[in-house]
Amino acid sequence: MGLDARKIRILKAIIQTYLETGEPVGSRTISKYSDLQLSSATIRNEMSDLEEMGYIMQPHTSAGRIPSDKGYRFYVDQLIQEKEHEVTQMRDMVIQRVDRVELLLKQLARLLAANTNYATLISGPQYRRTKLKFIQLSRVEAGKLLIVTVLEGNIIKNSIARLDAELTDEDILNLNILLNNSLIGLTIEQINLDVISRMKEQAGPRREVVDLVLNEVAEAIRANEEDLQIYTEGATNIFKYPELSDGERASQLLGTLEQKELLKELLSNDADAEKKNGIQVYIGNETPVQSMKDCSVVTANYELGGGLRGTIGIIGPKRMDYDKVVSTLRSLMSQLEDTFNQEER
Repeated sequence: MGLDARKIRILKAIIQTYLETGEPVGSRTISKYSDLQLSSATIRNEMSDLEEMGYIMQPHTSAGRIPSDKGYRFYVDQLIQEKEHEVTQMRDMVIQRVDRVELLLKQLARLLAANTNYATLISGPQYRRTKLKFIQLSRVEAGKLLIVTVLEGNIIKNSIARLDAELTDEDILNLNILLNNSLIGLTIEQINLDVISRMKEQAGPRREVVDLVLNEVAEAIRANEEDLQIYTEGATNIFKYPELSDGERASQLLGTLEQKELLKELLSNDADAEKKNGIQVYIGNETPVQSMKDCSVVTANYELGGGLRGTIGIIGPKRMDYDKVVSTLRSLMSQLEDTFNQEER
């Protein structure tokens, strides 16, 4: 008789429950695991098989079961194997050249939620002093100009501008050359009156178009710095914790995870967090969001190079596994920074 998938799940549930409570575990307790979806009778039969195979034992008559040394050994070996796979999966995902940072962050949020069994939030990257990387003007149709602004991190902003006068192909080519030669590598603060005056002088009769494009570029940079994207995963994990899963409390928490303005309070790069190596822990009433007063929140700042920064937050019960959460975040921060710093060299 071998260990099939169902026996392994039941054995893990027995060991995890025993580790938490220190009491022998019965079939009724295991049947309450929502992901098992097995009857007490089925679990009793499987537990009998596990006992016969030497993975669990009954300390005395009519008591539940506890893990044997063989059971502990199987559990630890499985745990180590799973953790090694998780680390490899995370490292491979980070090392891959992901064209869109958004996709990378969504994948990280999903992986963290699965690994920790808590709700996970990640703020999209924002720049301090965003620099221009490229500008492209193209004719869309008569009287309309497409302005493509590419910022650091390959963040792309598109806008359509209306023209008072038509531009020739030569006009558009010359304007593209002028804009890129004059603006690439500059922040919005560096696009000063001197830069603008020189550009207008070189643009000659097309100086009005330079004005129009500069307004759109400035708006693209401001929008990027102000528009904070937040990706959430694992919101339903809160139902795994009785102290958070009652109707009203769970409803408030789920609602909060959909409110961007409230989440900004958690995912801010405050000075205190930076002083603590990027890790900040809020417990209960320390949490700045009222509906999370029964929770603990751990946040960490990430950096993808070139000033591209954001924050990751993990939300769980006050009895969360702080050691696991903090070590997971530290490992992730290190991998992200090492990978992206290496790419910049």
